[in-house]
Amino acid sequence: MEEFTAFVAGAAGRLLHVATLLTTEPEDANAAARALLAGALARTFADWPRLRGDDPYDHTRQELCAAFARTAWRHHRGRGGPLSRLRPQARLVVVLLVYESVAEPQAAAQLGLPVERVRALRARAISVLRRPERGAAA
Repeated sequence: MEEFTAFVAGAAGRLLHVATLLTTEPEDANAAARALLAGALARTFADWPRLRGDDPYDHTRQELCAAFARTAWRHHRGRGGPLSRLRPQARLVVVLLVYESVAEPQAAAQLGLPVERVRALRARAISVLRRPERGAAA
């Protein structure tokens, strides 16, 4: 229990930022991001005895991304965050590849997509983010 508490104390801030980027909520009003993180941490806590040797941060991030993907229809429209112009799947790709520096093959496996699709989503998302604010969503 002490190890899990220490993990949460050290990683919760960064994981909350990941969740906030995904939900595109403002940092000061991120109830959906907090709910996603709470669920991911609960699943990590339940799996904690089996995580010996595995990185609990990676496990929790995977749980967080999976929960976001399952509920992406709730987050289709952006709420004003930096990635709000992107569709949920593109947000997942950008957050994993750019913010979290996950390798393309690992991100593709986590998302259940071919590597080529992940590359295409990233390229399209970056193109959308480079356009002026009124650009179309990826």
